[in-house]
Amino acid sequence: MKARPIKRSEELRQLLEDEIASIQLPPGTRLEETALAARFGVSRTPIREALQMLSASGLVELRPKRGAVVASLSLETLLEMFEVMSEMEALCGGLAARRMTDQERDDLKNQHEVCGRAGESGDGDLYYEENTKFHRIIYLGTHNRYLADEVLRLHHRLRAYRRLQLRLRGRVQTSYAEHSAITDAIVKGDERMAAELLRAHVSVQGECFSDWISSLNAARLVSSPERV
Repeated sequence: MKARPIKRSEELRQLLEDEIASIQLPPGTRLEETALAARFGVSRTPIREALQMLSASGLVELRPKRGAVVASLSLETLLEMFEVMSEMEALCGGLAARRMTDQERDDLKNQHEVCGRAGESGDGDLYYEENTKFHRIIYLGTHNRYLADEVLRLHHRLRAYRRLQLRLRGRVQTSYAEHSAITDAIVKGDERMAAELLRAHVSVQGECFSDWISSLNAARLVSSPERV
């Protein structure tokens, strides 16, 4: 299964998104278009487009006369956001189990199979793209437009972190197994089980992200020991 071709600006957005989420670019860092263009060997246009996308997801602040700056967001706040996300996803799972049409249930099962093929490819980012479509089918299956819009907004805000946690060893396979149980519960119309499984699924993502950051910090300490 091949990934779709992506624009250079989207590729740059992903690269910068990874560096921000993994704190290689800490909060408050200025992102100068000229310097970034030189670094990546591109014109300023795709850099500007990438920064606008990062601004839309809340990772970057575009300040008048100061340009782009990495937004401040603590690990504590991120974990709180995952906590809210887990409850919103649980609500979506319960409603989707009750309200999805037969066609929507078939769409969910088909997308689950697509996720499986993406997972087998070994491409974590491709799996994330298909995983996002899987969750979106659930959101829309609630038949509650307001809820779907709000959870999609928060999902977009946490995109970088949800994508990064899939790089932990074995997480893609675990995620797919969790999707299998979620799909089964929704297709059977089991509201309680669907809600519980989705709550746990997203809560684990928050924990995995925390583990990811801890592993990065540990690696920095090993590679850059404190001088005495």
